[in-house]
Amino acid sequence: MFDNAVHPFDARGVAKRFRHAAIFGALESLEDGETMRFVNDHDPLPLLGQIQQRYGNQVGISYVAREPGNIVIDFRIQLGASAEAAPAVGAAAAAGSCGGGHGCGCSGG
Repeated sequence: MFDNAVHPFDARGVAKRFRHAAIFGALESLEDGETMRFVNDHDPLPLLGQIQQRYGNQVGISYVAREPGNIVIDFRIQLGASAEAAPAVGAAAAAGSCGGGHGCGCSGG
């Protein structure tokens, strides 16, 4: 059964050293069909690569807003999808740099 609930997650309020762990924990608490609406001040390309590597197609990733200083991404749980990894998000994800220049502390590994 699919739930259309959208749960907000504002990463700007989470200490940098805890962000990725908090995001993974939040994703793992969602049920099939639920969406986490992620808000950040920079594009988290390494994080997106980690999510794709860890969950494959079972977490759908779609940008709602992608402007400097305003990134909004919907992560939708879709357990019926193949767990096979989705294509890479981009070169910056592979390189381990958000490219946002905000000292985000993201790492590709």
